[in-house]
Amino acid sequence: MTTANLDVLNALLSQLELKSLPAVIGISGAQGSGKSTLAALLVAHFAATGLKAATVSLDDYYLSGAKRAQLAADVHSLLRQRGVPGTHDIQAAIDDATAVLAGRPVALPRFDKALDEPTASLPSQQLDVLVVEGWCVGLQPQNSQELATAISVFESQFDADGRWRNFVNQQLGGQYQQYWQLLKPLIWLQAPGWAQVCRWRAQQEQELIARTGMGMDQNALQHFMGSFERLTLAGFSALAQVSDIQLQLNSAHQVSRISRKPA
Repeated sequence: MTTANLDVLNALLSQLELKSLPAVIGISGAQGSGKSTLAALLVAHFAATGLKAATVSLDDYYLSGAKRAQLAADVHSLLRQRGVPGTHDIQAAIDDATAVLAGRPVALPRFDKALDEPTASLPSQQLDVLVVEGWCVGLQPQNSQELATAISVFESQFDADGRWRNFVNQQLGGQYQQYWQLLKPLIWLQAPGWAQVCRWRAQQEQELIARTGMGMDQNALQHFMGSFERLTLAGFSALAQVSDIQLQLNSAHQVSRISRKPA
């Protein structure tokens, strides 16, 4: 653990209040903002204090390629790509969080992004703390006026009639909201802006290619990121209102400020 990470962790822990155990903590943040790193730091801290802790990403609940292909055929072709609400097995996520809170063992899922498919779940375990991280954790559905107009070239080209974004919004307003209610407290990693998010995500993809030899080229990644833009931009204002703890990031990926929502 670096000195910088340790300083951030200690500052965060001073704000983190777990009212009871077991607990399910949420971490929200745009692509590349450091959610998995923070989740791992928290799990290591809890384990060092004698608690049974683990982390799972919302990404680990992505539907299989076959199920997303069926969604694409039934609803909209953009749903073949993983990412947005509606492409997760959100009921499984709810079931796992509910089991942890009830003191029952869980076998957490894993998703291989290089293969774009779920892989074998982890062994079943009973947990004191589960840390859930995800790019859209805590986001709220938009209203009809916000959905009416395309916000980008991506939406104008691939979702001119709004069918895709309305489906995604409907999904977000359903079981995802039930899931968010189980994640307490909610920590938000606040990125500087969309352009920086795209740069961070490109760095992640380059690291994936270097590690596995598989990944998206620049054009594929640009298309991939287009589906995240609407909700990421909406989250910049919405998450400031609903998150319990905010970690403000600068362009160098450093935490410049940590604050807690007033009680």
